[in-house]
Amino acid sequence: MTVDRIERETLIEAPLERVWQLVTEPGWWVASEPSGTAVEGETTLCKNEQYGDYPVRVETVTPRTFVSYRWASAFEGQELRDGITTLVEFTLTPEGSGTRLRVVESGFASLAGSEELRAKAHEDNAGGWPQVFEAFKKKAES
Repeated sequence: MTVDRIERETLIEAPLERVWQLVTEPGWWVASEPSGTAVEGETTLCKNEQYGDYPVRVETVTPRTFVSYRWASAFEGQELRDGITTLVEFTLTPEGSGTRLRVVESGFASLAGSEELRAKAHEDNAGGWPQVFEAFKKKAES
């Protein structure tokens, strides 16, 4: 059975406002270039030269503390629809002079397709978040 969630967090030595600015760029974790600002209900096509194009829909924005998105990482290029998306939630918490950034990505167990597809999607994304956070920290802290 596929594990349904990925949870990661990191402390970023940057003010909350800076981290918030960056996490509210839809698809920032996959887009090669910034793709605007998060507006609830809007979908943005995020392009990545290495991994392909992914529509990302903004689900929830709670200023300066929480933003969530839906995307279909296991279904590159497909329009977002039930059964192919995971929910990516970012929570920001001030901590000293920095900001703690937490991500929870969920919904792998309910993805359409085979158990192998669901397991691979989870494995790929679980392996990707540490790299994403490392690059994000460098950008936010510079």
